[in-house]
This record gives sequence, C-alpha cells and structure tokens, in this order.
Amino acid sequence: MSRVTEIRYVGYGVKEFDAEKAYYRDFWGLEPVGETHGMAWFKAQGHDEHHVVQLRKADENRIDVIALAADSRADVDTLCARVKDAGCKVVSEPAELASPGGGYGFRFFSPDGMLFEISSDVAKGAKRDLARWEGVPVKISHIVLHSPDHQALVKFFCDVLGFKISDWLGDFMCFLRCNSAHHRIAILPGPPCLNHVAYDMLSVDDMMRGIHRMKIKGVDIGWGPGRHTAGNNTFSYFVTPGGFTTEYTSELEEVDFETHQYKVHTPAPMVMDQWGIGTGGPQTLPHPAANPGLFQTPELAVEG
Repeated sequence: MSRVTEIRYVGYGVKEFDAEKAYYRDFWGLEPVGETHGMAWFKAQGHDEHHVVQLRKADENRIDVIALAADSRADVDTLCARVKDAGCKVVSEPAELASPGGGYGFRFFSPDGMLFEISSDVAKGAKRDLARWEGVPVKISHIVLHSPDHQALVKFFCDVLGFKISDWLGDFMCFLRCNSAHHRIAILPGPPCLNHVAYDMLSVDDMMRGIHRMKIKGVDIGWGPGRHTAGNNTFSYFVTPGGFTTEYTSELEEVDFETHQYKVHTPAPMVMDQWGIGTGGPQTLPHPAANPGLFQTPELAVEG
C-alpha cells in the first residue's frame, strides 16, 4: 500500500526572521544550507534529509507547510489520488519541485486547512556521524498537531496517508507511526495548528547537553527534562523567538510497523512524565491558536 514513510521538513513564516535564523543555527544546533531573499533553510547534521526547517520572512508567525516523504513517484501519484478521493483540496498537482533539493511532489490542504506536501526523489544532503555529547539534533523525530475533530484527523492519517495507531493517551491524544518509530505524528484536540516539532538526539546524554547549551544561551526550558510513557522517549521543550515549540527527544521506542498493537494509557502526572522531576509543564508552553491563513497558500518570497 502506498503511504507516507517519513517527515521531511516544516516550513514557517516568521516576523523576526533574523532572530529565528539565529535560534536554529546558533542555539538549536542545525546547519544552514541556503538562503535567498527572505527565505532560509537548515538541515540536521546527523541525517541526509536535505533540510528540516524552512523559514520565510513574513508579516505574521505561522506554519507554511508540513512536508512528508513517500518512497516513489508512483506512491506520490497514488497518495494524491487518495487525498482527492477524501475530499481534500489539492493545491499543486504532482510535479517536479522547485524548492531546494528538488524532487517530485504535490501539496494539499488537510481537512483542517493546514498545508501539507508529499514528495519523493528529493536530493540527499550531507550527513556525518555524530559523537556522543555533541548535543545536536540527528533529525526530526515527530510532529504534534491540534485538530478540532481529532478523531476524524486520526482516521484521515490512517485511511488516506497510511499511518497506523501506536498508542492513545486517554481518548484525546493519538500517536501515529509511518515506519518503525513509535510515532512520527501525534494528534490532540484543539484549534487547527502545530503543537510542536521534536528532534531526535543521539542519546539522553546528548539531550542533556543540548539543554545545557540552551541554558547558557539564555533560553529557559519550558518543560522537562522528563520521559513520556507512550513511546518511552525523553523530552525537553523550548520556545523559539517566533513562539513555536521545539523539543529535544531521545530513545523513542522502535516498533514493528505492521504488527504493533496499540495501548490506551490513562492520563496521570507520572504517565506524562515518568521521571517526575522536570520543571514547567504543558501549561507553560504556548497555548494552541488556529494557524493563520488556513486554506490559504503562503506568499513565498523570491530571490531578488
């Protein structure tokens, strides 16, 4: 069955363009891989995905696009047809992509109006073997979204994009996999928007070293360090200058994509954080608000 198999990148529109660039480059540990007038791209050093963050200078802070991967052009075509059959608006038909890294893909609005891209054949970027204690991201780990009808969005990701349910937290948070990682997408109730983007670290020590770097850079931790139950991954959350939540995580559970059976975890403080020692909490992070420009494509800057 044709399906999404990985996360590629998240594109943001930001008012404080220079500050957001500095956050990802100097604080978070990503590597710049290109910049044109009003646009910038950053990659994770431990993986060959061309870029994991796209920034656009904008009049408002917003999510421009969430880009996902498929294994082949045929899969891209099949997924586009399936998205249309589900009643979603396709913004751009499958075609060669002009964005950095190229590839073949299409864009569509989710049922909630968030813009998604699915692509294959994107050029690989440089990667290197990270050493323990470097404390820089390997790659994007997962993305958490809010939806006003989270049960329906879970069904969309499973039936249309090929994800499978890995776990539930109560009846309100669903963890979805598209490969052997316990989850690549998770969905919560709320207005249609991004909750956070998490980045895999090489080890729990690397997560802690990343926390240290953020501390000496003057960026307060929003929640953590801790360890979740669903996925068993460690966590530490920080907020960018533009108000977007980013997470360092490590040791996310690996499961069998085809056979793993989900569990329902009962919400409790020691379920949200098995260590129970972290500072802050979800209430200290930005509250969800509808993403600006739902069902509207961003006005991309051009070189000049």
